[in-house]
Amino acid sequence: MLKKLVLGAAALGFVATAQMTTIAKAEDTLYLPSMSYRTGPFAGAGGPIANGYADYLNMLNERDGGIGGAKVIVEECETAYNAQKGVECYEATKGNNAGALVYNPYSTGITLQLIPKAPVDEIPVLSMGYGLSAAAIGEKFPWTFNYPASYWSQMSSILQHIDANGGIKGKKIGFIYLDVGYGKEPIPLLDKLAPQMGFEWVGFPVGVKEMQAQGATWLSVRKERPDWMIMWGFGAMNPTAIKEAAKIRFPMDKFIGNWWAGAHADLEPVGEAGKGYLSSNFSGIGTDFPALQDVIKHVVDKGNSQADKDDVGKVLYNRGLFNAVIVAEAVRAAQKATGKKAITGADMRLGLEKFVLDEARLKEIGLEGFTAPIKASCKDHEGAGAIFIQQWDGSDWKRTSDLIPPMTDVVLPLLQEAADKYVAEQTGWKTQSCG
Repeated sequence: MLKKLVLGAAALGFVATAQMTTIAKAEDTLYLPSMSYRTGPFAGAGGPIANGYADYLNMLNERDGGIGGAKVIVEECETAYNAQKGVECYEATKGNNAGALVYNPYSTGITLQLIPKAPVDEIPVLSMGYGLSAAAIGEKFPWTFNYPASYWSQMSSILQHIDANGGIKGKKIGFIYLDVGYGKEPIPLLDKLAPQMGFEWVGFPVGVKEMQAQGATWLSVRKERPDWMIMWGFGAMNPTAIKEAAKIRFPMDKFIGNWWAGAHADLEPVGEAGKGYLSSNFSGIGTDFPALQDVIKHVVDKGNSQADKDDVGKVLYNRGLFNAVIVAEAVRAAQKATGKKAITGADMRLGLEKFVLDEARLKEIGLEGFTAPIKASCKDHEGAGAIFIQQWDGSDWKRTSDLIPPMTDVVLPLLQEAADKYVAEQTGWKTQSCG
């Protein structure tokens, strides 16, 4: 389950050669555990994400000597996208080296388990664009972050896209979702926004065991005749749903997935039949960015990545890379704030509240146009980032929209309400005051 990668296990792209100088001082290193799921029902997503994450950090080691003069150490632990295994990975790695700086669970179920552990162990949790939406409220969740946007903010942007393409008032929205915590997460927002925006919604849950057997579900869709379908799917659920939608001739340009239902791995098995299908995204597609070219030059071309070169630049690889970008920028912010090369988890939390990834910084690090800017703060732990819409052309994804900001004026009060409810149900929960 546990793979130790002390700057150099080639399995994760960290070069191990006799010529490399052994890192002797813990104070000169940055320890970043990597929760991966290269096995299990969602391995098709877990592998590319882990590769993109490791390759960007490895590139910083190779090109820059690390971050702020400190080398990065990654230790990968296999969770198989299982909450219990995720907790076991956390417990097995949190005290290694000089101590873990941040956890990226890549699972809403694991995130929910780690949220109460974070303030006790003083190790922040970064659930990048997933997890508990209410964690966006930094005053109530000092140790949890979900940059660049919560699921609720994403759903509000998707609904705005629908409204801008034919109107949403009086329409019926079908919501097909994986019947786990992840899939159910945006339901409270749909309940709140439906009467406000004047639409009706109907849900179509898909159990984990039924991900590849959705015939009955899509017969129900045909019976309900929704004007649009929104999908909160993952893994094998996604291509299966798109194939079933094609069978009942549901219009693909009225079928839109969230950012976990819009990867190359989801549509490549569907091919031409999925042409026109839409999804949201928040990270760039392709390798036409200087930072990606540096990853290819310093890592991939040298044979120090688990990724095939053809996978570099695809949706999930780039998302893992973007996760590493946020982590690296937070590390830099923490180093600047503390004056230390090697930081602690508590320092990292500070960095996650202070980093600024604006257009100028994105250009500086070689990712101009890759994503919407993020401005971190004590109060706002999601950044309320904008998304864009992409469309499958039968063989690849193409971006088809400008950035769509979330409905912050509507979503923020709901997030605050949900955060208050979560805190009220805890014993001894520690909040913070943001000036």
